Amino acid sequence: MKKYLSILMLLCLLAGGGSLAGAVQQPDYEKYGRIAIAVVKEDYPGEEVVDYQYGGRKKISETEVTDTFTFTVKENGKPVTVLVNVTHNLKDNKVVSLTVERKEQ
Repeated sequence: MKKYLSILMLLCLLAGGGSLAGAVQQPDYEKYGRIAIAVVKEDYPGEEVVDYQYGGRKKISETEVTDTFTFTVKENGKPVTVLVNVTHNLKDNKVVSLTVERKEQ
């Protein structure tokens, strides 16, 4: 009986621990995505952000990278694409520059 109880406890521990580890891990660009969406909401107050995509990371130098985010905003009922590039330092995670570019669809 003790053996079965030990096996059951071990299975519960393994099953629960695996899902917990996945929930804690976050993409490293998440911080910069939050910054990008805050900028878009500031530039387009009251307008609906209908789509958001992470475009990827481009290495600028050994210590700097640029993360690209694409947003679709409904402005006066018409979709507008907004590109946000966030360049940041990998060593101290500080933003070096941020650019916002509007593209009509």
